[in-house]
Amino acid sequence: MADSSSASSSSSLRELTHTALQLVHWKEPKKSVMAFSLTLLVLVSVATLSVISVVSYLLLACLCVTITFRVYKSVIQAIQKSDEGHPFRSLLDRNISVSSESVRQLADQCLIHLNWFTSQTRRLLLVEDLVDSLKLAAVMWVMTYIGAVFNGVTILILADVIFFTTPLLYQKKKTEIDRAIEGVRSRLEETMQKVQDKLPGAVKRTKVE
Repeated sequence: MADSSSASSSSSLRELTHTALQLVHWKEPKKSVMAFSLTLLVLVSVATLSVISVVSYLLLACLCVTITFRVYKSVIQAIQKSDEGHPFRSLLDRNISVSSESVRQLADQCLIHLNWFTSQTRRLLLVEDLVDSLKLAAVMWVMTYIGAVFNGVTILILADVIFFTTPLLYQKKKTEIDRAIEGVRSRLEETMQKVQDKLPGAVKRTKVE
């Protein structure tokens, strides 16, 4: 039973990941447009209104649609004297409960990522590798400027736009983008190598054989 539950939860996770990739790569343009529009609308709303207001408006809009549809179907059934039943019966009968096995599997995955994050944070903050710690310092320095210009919600909005537009742009300009990325990567490696060569021998990066 546990094995079947684990397989089911793993299958659901794979399906969710596959669906997300399908949306991002615009395999079904209508669904991608709907997902992009909805996420962007929610983030822009959060940027201008409070979270409580956004949630309230979303639930109110959902209730307006479902109540209107329920009343409409009831009137149609009364006029046609049909016995189709509740219009949302298939959704109401669907099992949406979360199994304990799924929760445990999610908790295990979160624990793995948390342990990796704490290990990497300790390694970087305590300067186990000077070059990697310098990279983190450079990123955090850049982030201070980004944080001074954008707030968290604005960054999420930009991330959402990038999330949905980058795959399309990459598909159209794959060769040029790959060439540009390779050039940036080469220059970055050269710069880091120069920095490392100037470091004292005792703190240079040592390769683990």
